[in-house]
Amino acid sequence: MPVEADAPRGRPLRALLLYLVAVFAGGALLAPWLYHGVQALAGEYGALAGVARMPFARFVNRGLIIAALVGLPFFIRAAGIRRWADVGVAPGLVRWRPFAAGFGLGFVSLAVVCAVALVAGGRLPRPRTPGDLAAQFLGALATALVVAVIEELLFRGAFFGGLRRAVGWKPALAASSLLYGIVHFMARPANPPAVDWLSGLRVLPTMLAGMTELRTLVPGLLSLALAGVILGLAYQWTGDLSASIGIHAGWIFWLKYYGLITRSAPGADVWFWGTRRLTDGWLAFVSILIVLALLTLAMNRKFTRRQRGTEA
Repeated sequence: MPVEADAPRGRPLRALLLYLVAVFAGGALLAPWLYHGVQALAGEYGALAGVARMPFARFVNRGLIIAALVGLPFFIRAAGIRRWADVGVAPGLVRWRPFAAGFGLGFVSLAVVCAVALVAGGRLPRPRTPGDLAAQFLGALATALVVAVIEELLFRGAFFGGLRRAVGWKPALAASSLLYGIVHFMARPANPPAVDWLSGLRVLPTMLAGMTELRTLVPGLLSLALAGVILGLAYQWTGDLSASIGIHAGWIFWLKYYGLITRSAPGADVWFWGTRRLTDGWLAFVSILIVLALLTLAMNRKFTRRQRGTEA
């Protein structure tokens, strides 16, 4: 079904604001239910013991994700979007050539950062058996693929795609990239003394405490926002989410795997090398900046070839 041609331009913006309020409030209120539910089940199922020990802030984060996914279909409809193509979904979900190219770009860009950090002593290898490395590799890869699909549908397809219908693609790119950076920049504060039904609402503001510290704000938030810009441009320039899903998956793999195979090095400058989170160091920021330059160069060449073909 085509998008309604007479949908008001302000409609996507109003829908987005209401959606964000619902996600943050709903996710924070859902977090205590998740926490107490896991605690109760952990006594019956030992496999959940590790999950039960997670910081409460992780439950808040998961609550936000669940609320975002549940509310996504309502936001899409409220924003006047009626076709999958309008949120960047290609026929068959993914076009494999741009996905593979994007995955290679994202994977190699952070693999270089990891290799340089290990060789130069910015991080130290964590002792692991070959079996552990293989299992963690596959687990990180599976997580990367799932997270990349979900987050690209959410941040690029829905947020950026819906917002650009109201304010144009450039302001929409800036706003959606900043939102993407802020959401992924959230800290993990100490657990509350007791988790009650309003604990999520009290903890949520403290999860943004890192935004008051220069050494965590820059380059951490700057790198994440720049990553959002790259992913948004990949969607804007290619017309669907295939390339952005690929780039995102390549990055997510190393964000997961790096923390499993490395440990902090005594005396290392974490402002330059980053922590196990990887993107909070200047080295990763430089790598992400190079990805932006390569993507821009590739797209300019593509447009130039297309223009020459049209003129011919």
